[in-house]
Amino acid sequence: MLALTGVAASTAFVAGCGGGGNGDSGNGDGDGGVEIDPETRIELDGQTPGWVGIKPDSIADETNPTLILQEGESYEIGWTTGDGNQHNIAIYDENDDVVDDLVTEQVTEPGDDQWLEFEASSAMVTYICEVHPNSMVADIQVK
Repeated sequence: MLALTGVAASTAFVAGCGGGGNGDSGNGDGDGGVEIDPETRIELDGQTPGWVGIKPDSIADETNPTLILQEGESYEIGWTTGDGNQHNIAIYDENDDVVDDLVTEQVTEPGDDQWLEFEASSAMVTYICEVHPNSMVADIQVK
């Protein structure tokens, strides 16, 4: 039985079920990301193990999906449900600095103030919960 468990665990990891939190949702264009249409509202569920996609459908149920955005186009990102723990959402650049004041307050219950409206720029590289920076973080690619 022990050998079977090891084989099953290895098979699950090789099949891509091992996780890794790298934002590779498997729904993308081969780069591990999901192209998001301009003017889209990107809705997330704030769970301490990671951001879980709600809308659009292309990111639904994906943990920490990589978002592919178009330079200069408008988007909105935020979280509408959570696990009761404190969270916020921010957009960081490559130096882990907040881009253009795109950060919300840390709260336990999301509300209208947990949404960020922005124009995509090449400075944006991640969206993150500053309370849980090791698990609730994913890539943004701007084309």
